[in-house]
Amino acid sequence: MALLNFERKYRIRGGTLIGGDLFDFWIGPFFVGFFGVTALFFAFLGTALIFLGASMEGTWNPWLISIDPPPIEYGLQLAPMAEGGIWQLVTICAIGAFVSWALREVEISRKLGMGLHVPIAFSVAIFAYVTLVVIRPFLMGAWGHGFPYGIMSHLDWVSNTGYSYGNFHYNPAHMVAITFFFTTCLALAMHGGLVLSAVNPGRGKTVKTPEHENAFFRDFIGYSIGTLGIHRLGLFLALSAGIWSAICIVISGPLYEGSWIDWWNGWKNLAIWRV
Repeated sequence: MALLNFERKYRIRGGTLIGGDLFDFWIGPFFVGFFGVTALFFAFLGTALIFLGASMEGTWNPWLISIDPPPIEYGLQLAPMAEGGIWQLVTICAIGAFVSWALREVEISRKLGMGLHVPIAFSVAIFAYVTLVVIRPFLMGAWGHGFPYGIMSHLDWVSNTGYSYGNFHYNPAHMVAITFFFTTCLALAMHGGLVLSAVNPGRGKTVKTPEHENAFFRDFIGYSIGTLGIHRLGLFLALSAGIWSAICIVISGPLYEGSWIDWWNGWKNLAIWRV
């Protein structure tokens, strides 16, 4: 694959966090680095463990394969391989692979002299995952509260966990998270539509500039956040969706064990109504 002239300038030694020159190389267009090696190691090991779990289950149907966490009775102990130990090892591999990938992004950003916005954004997604499989189970005292690795079993876990708290849609943090998800989709769709409409004005017409894009939104809603501002807003909306998703699940169980439907009726018991 041919390199851009720009790429030739930054493909030099330096910028790595660990490993020095030993791992400072590319394979084709892909920068490897020490964390590229560790990401591949954890990814292959975790995948092999999933295949091992499937063989122990006796099914190769991708819809039915499920790597389940240990039973609740094991608490926070290490479990035997056949009783949740594989799930614990796969979780370690997944976290290792995700964190390695984020640190690889850091090294690429350092080589390019860029900010760390991309690895920071990716780290929020990692945080949401770690909340589900480490933080919440730890706070509840058992790894068995983590979700299973499987298609149908994961969907069952989501349904069962949701209805364990009455109706999860009544979780206020869940409401905030969904609002950010929908708003992110709206912002991305409008931004993408605006840019495409500016660069595709029609046959024989001149491609429009950012000034045209700003003018469109000033005419439309009276205000334009600007070319840089829309990307800051998009990053904020997306990160907020991930953060509030983690919050909505971590408060369910460790902090609140009742029905979220009943939680909304709490205002009826305020002292002000008993005056």
